Amino acid sequence: MAVKLTDIEDARERIRSVITPTPIIADARLSREIGTDAHLKAESLQKSGSFKIRGAFNKISRLTDEEKSRGVITASAGNHAQGVALAAQLNGIEATIVLPEIAPLTKITATKNLGGRVVMHGATFDEAVAYSKELQEKHGYTYVHAFDDELVIAGQGTIGLEMVEGLPELSTVVVPIGGGGLISGIATAVKSLKPNARVIGVQAENVNWVNRSLKAGKPVVAEPGQTIADGIAVKSPGELTFPIIRELVDEVVEVSEEEIARAIFFCVQNNRLVVEGAGAAGLAAVLARKIDIDPKGSLCAVLCGGNIDANLLARVLEQVLVRHGRYIMLKLLVLDRPGMLATLLNNVAESGANVIEVFHRRAMWLAPLGRVGIEMLLEVRDNEHGREVHKHMEDAGYHVEREGQGDWE
Repeated sequence: MAVKLTDIEDARERIRSVITPTPIIADARLSREIGTDAHLKAESLQKSGSFKIRGAFNKISRLTDEEKSRGVITASAGNHAQGVALAAQLNGIEATIVLPEIAPLTKITATKNLGGRVVMHGATFDEAVAYSKELQEKHGYTYVHAFDDELVIAGQGTIGLEMVEGLPELSTVVVPIGGGGLISGIATAVKSLKPNARVIGVQAENVNWVNRSLKAGKPVVAEPGQTIADGIAVKSPGELTFPIIRELVDEVVEVSEEEIARAIFFCVQNNRLVVEGAGAAGLAAVLARKIDIDPKGSLCAVLCGGNIDANLLARVLEQVLVRHGRYIMLKLLVLDRPGMLATLLNNVAESGANVIEVFHRRAMWLAPLGRVGIEMLLEVRDNEHGREVHKHMEDAGYHVEREGQGDWE
């Protein structure tokens, strides 16, 4: 095995003064929902906003003076960039980070604020990696890989030590997978200390390589796809991580974009935690019942990052509110006369709904002359209240159509 428990224990001593031992949160609502003792490892609260500082600092702090003098370079989907920038800053060396052009602005800005020199290149993480290798060859930088490095894997594995020590009854660990560094380190730690515990990996449906690689018996490159879990949108495994996953990970499941969005919403609504798509992937699999639950055991899902763009977070929360029936869109016609809109809104107020937005439609709807189309986005308590609001408006004499959520492909 490329990484051993002793390597992870050494890493913990190395990074102890730098990282935050993140909390393991007992989630009572999640426990009730899935029928077992459930916890969340809130690595989203880690310095730099994700687990990546663990592996990055363990690697960079062990470089020779000559390697440090050349500066370090890496490629990242965003979180590793911040981990490397912070680790380099703490070691007093320069860091160059190549980010794909689609990297979230939040992660770009944060990396720059930590002192990293950011280079934008490529449409995907893998294209950014290829360009970072070109720059390494050209300028002689020292390379710090995002996941395919023994010291990086050992650093990430310190999370597994914290979970086992914090949850003596731990029986199931759920971990997101991008390139596999995080789950490789955690699986090594957990399986070494609790051999009977299950380690479940989670990938986004739109960018996945693990199950196909396991079936093929060799690494398979994922088809290109878009996902809000940009932190795990890695198309291929590492030479070190794939054998570890094959040996130590019990199962890998995949989650949809809607399931990831629900998990982000769940964290905000129930735990007051801001978690990005990649960070919520493990919880998404739990909420979607894609993991066999041991009612007598104890489950812990790793929330591996919280660096989500504020605009994306707002869109995710709004979409989940729509899917949960908290936002509804009503479409109706009223006479095109002064006071008609005020009367309409008074009727809405009587129903207990809250108006979020109102749109007047004339030409686009081809509304009959003398009438105006109105679309209203309303906030309601739940699906049942939404139906009550619809009936209240019809009882008030309006012909009302409730717009559906759409069928987007």
